Amino acid sequence: MQDIQNRKDVELLVNTFYGKVREHKTLGLIFNGIIEDWPLHLEHLSDFWEMVLLQTGPGAGKFNPVRVHREVDHKMDHSLSQLHFGNWLELWFQTLEENFEGKNADYAREHARNMASILFFRIYENRPK
Repeated sequence: MQDIQNRKDVELLVNTFYGKVREHKTLGLIFNGIIEDWPLHLEHLSDFWEMVLLQTGPGAGKFNPVRVHREVDHKMDHSLSQLHFGNWLELWFQTLEENFEGKNADYAREHARNMASILFFRIYENRPK
């Protein structure tokens, strides 16, 4: 196996991962219910992960993941839970393990773990008390 080295690798990671998400018994209901244009969504996510992992691509300054996930949580009547983020991380780690190894793959794990924690905290603190 090789490390994540270019846009093609990022697209493989993103497309494989979100294929699993769409099939997941819990996450699939959420993602398939929210995302209207999967090809566009996958392109944007590939832009994001290319920016994060390779510091290249059209993603710089383009994304606000906290805002997007807060909107999803609000649409779902504040039902995103730590379990959802745990399922997401489990599938992300599994996809990385099956396809890549190396410094960028390790960073993809670390960044996703940090991102999931921050997103959940930011969503939770914004919920009505």
